[in-house]
Amino acid sequence: MSHAVIIATIGLYIALLFVVAWASSRGGARDAFFTGGRNTPRVVAAVAMVGAAMSGVTYISVPGSVAADGFSYLQTTLGFFFGYVIISYLLIPLYYRLGVVSLYEYLDRRFGVSAHRTGAWFFFVAKILSASLRAYIICVVLQKLLYDHYDIPFAANAFVMMAMVWLYTRRGGVRSVVWVEMLKSIIMLASIVVAIVAIVDALGIGLGDALSAIAQSDYSDTLFFDDPLDRRYFWKQFIAGIFLVVAMTGLDQDMMQTILSCRNRRDAQRSMISSILIQAVVIALFLCLGALLYIFADSCGIAVTQGDTLFGYVATECGLPVVVGILFLLGLVASTYSSAGSALTALTTSFTLDILGAKADRVVSLRKLSHTAIALVMMCVIIIFGYTSAQGAITLIFTMASYTYGPLLGMFAFGLFTRRNVRGSAIPVIAIVAPLLSYLVASNAASWFGGYQFSYEIIIVNAAITMLGMSLFSTSVKCDAE
Repeated sequence: MSHAVIIATIGLYIALLFVVAWASSRGGARDAFFTGGRNTPRVVAAVAMVGAAMSGVTYISVPGSVAADGFSYLQTTLGFFFGYVIISYLLIPLYYRLGVVSLYEYLDRRFGVSAHRTGAWFFFVAKILSASLRAYIICVVLQKLLYDHYDIPFAANAFVMMAMVWLYTRRGGVRSVVWVEMLKSIIMLASIVVAIVAIVDALGIGLGDALSAIAQSDYSDTLFFDDPLDRRYFWKQFIAGIFLVVAMTGLDQDMMQTILSCRNRRDAQRSMISSILIQAVVIALFLCLGALLYIFADSCGIAVTQGDTLFGYVATECGLPVVVGILFLLGLVASTYSSAGSALTALTTSFTLDILGAKADRVVSLRKLSHTAIALVMMCVIIIFGYTSAQGAITLIFTMASYTYGPLLGMFAFGLFTRRNVRGSAIPVIAIVAPLLSYLVASNAASWFGGYQFSYEIIIVNAAITMLGMSLFSTSVKCDAE
């Protein structure tokens, strides 16, 4: 693919992005930046949630992970389904009943301002790291495809991306994010389907033969019940999937702002369940695409040194129709801008309302200041990742989430399933100590537990330690938050 085509494709998407952002932000009230006006149609929210849950890291890393992990990601996806059910019928009714704008307002009502600020800070750190890592991975691909050709440094790459994200979200907020996420979902799905069709055609086989080739290969190994010590062991992946999605979606301002922009609780619940069903199909397509990419690479004698770059390399450098490369690039750029925009909006919402505690007369000015400052912080973190060369993005993101979202999961669980109150000054200490102890357990698990190795299920240990700490500093005083 020529650099002129790459530039034209990126320019076309950015123009479309700003048209969508402008149209969706018109006529919004003051709080529309945070809530989307509470009028998002449930079909739009469901499709947008698919895009919100699938970043650019998913787009390039899930197909690339097939060589090492087969289709084991479907085990985690099954856990995601049950996690979405929990979110739909436990957390969504709670959020609508309390009428919260930020999720962490619940912690204030349940335990007080100390818990509120602690939860908001843990979300802030977790989201800054995970969103910046996602953006970094895509910036690396764009650097190789375009910026290196013109000797443009990586820092400029990061600056351009975050500047565009800042511009398209600065007025519309959630209203813009929802429609951009829906656009991203459509582009990503089209990219996957067109790539599969093109690779099958290039292999000179029919779709049925392609499915048979996938099924007969080691790439399609899905269920791992044999070795409990294996990080792909079914029950580890399944249970971790439940807890991860409850924490990373149900307790994440970024993920829930799309669903909470629906008109009412029932629409939000329907959107959530519809979304996970669509996601399951899309993830299965991602994995099939990954298997076909490796089969195609083997047939062409392509040496694959890093799975994360395989999709992009085959789409743009291996003689497939140019439409495959264009759609890959569109999906990549769309996932970058929508994910970063969604994260920036959520971080701005939480920082303005939870951490700064902005009141009505200052909320707009503080929101604008926070929005700009957080965009700059994200840019700096992306550049730092560029110097450290973070790899294994999917694994790294879920691992970070296991430690940063664990205290959030523990605090919400303790609030929902007990009637005890907690000494406010103890909550920040507990929330810091719990991940440290969890890391100690995970680091020594092999010697302490007969070779057992923790995967993402360390989030359960993290949450349990948080709940234990809260119980030690609690009193049996009934609260009214429920």
